[in-house]
Amino acid sequence: MSPQTVDVLGAPQDVATGLAAPVSLVVSGLRVQFGGFVAVSDASFDAHPGEVRFLIGPNGAGKTTCIDAITGLVRGTGSAKLGDDELLGRPVHRTARLGVGRTFQTASVFEEMSVLQNLDIAAGMNRRSAALLRPRRTVEPRIEAAAEQIGLAGSLEQRAGTLSHGQKQWLEIGMLLVQDARVLLLDEPVAGMSHDERTATGTLLQRIAEHRAVVVVEHDMDFMRRFATRVTVLHQGSVISEGSVAHVQADPRVQEVYLGSAATHGADPAEHEGATS
Repeated sequence: MSPQTVDVLGAPQDVATGLAAPVSLVVSGLRVQFGGFVAVSDASFDAHPGEVRFLIGPNGAGKTTCIDAITGLVRGTGSAKLGDDELLGRPVHRTARLGVGRTFQTASVFEEMSVLQNLDIAAGMNRRSAALLRPRRTVEPRIEAAAEQIGLAGSLEQRAGTLSHGQKQWLEIGMLLVQDARVLLLDEPVAGMSHDERTATGTLLQRIAEHRAVVVVEHDMDFMRRFATRVTVLHQGSVISEGSVAHVQADPRVQEVYLGSAATHGADPAEHEGATS
């Protein structure tokens, strides 16, 4: 095992790689209730470095609510641990400081700024106050590495607002990478992308997952089949199946409530539901 140190935010860091030390996300008995409505009743799943974990299910199944609870956007009970750190009950900014990165269905980037400026601002979250005020004459190695990984190394001076839809999503992922996020929670990252962009995004997530836990909420079943390592299926706030892609597709309960004929014909059930979230 590589020796570890601690970064300025208190997260363990691998000395050999300079990255945040790989840890797993373990969610147990998660429950989220809004008044009398139970959105998530008893969800348990985990995600480990080295795999891309997908959360799928029909609209209203509780997928996005699960990651909202993990990131502190809504109140949840039960447990969600990143390594030894309990995430539930923490405010959003403290959860982020523990290494939890989150994207939404619409990319949140500073469109009037360049790709480099977006990455630099994100990297600044990990700097001490004095370092933020110090002028930087060169590009930080972590920014160069992230830009290369997301395929935007040749577009650092390009204004973010002129990027394609897919490139904006990649930039947002890069902004999490420069913050040394230890787990990435991605909400429908390929919605609206072209086929080539979806493929590039899938290979990007596989590379990222080598050192981080990655959880993907997704409706695109073709994308899930191509890039999922393990799958958790939610229905009415509860886990009804999990395992490999082949396992969940063969599960009669999954076919009944979600996949149906899509399991054999390759259709995206979201198209029949008339919704994307």
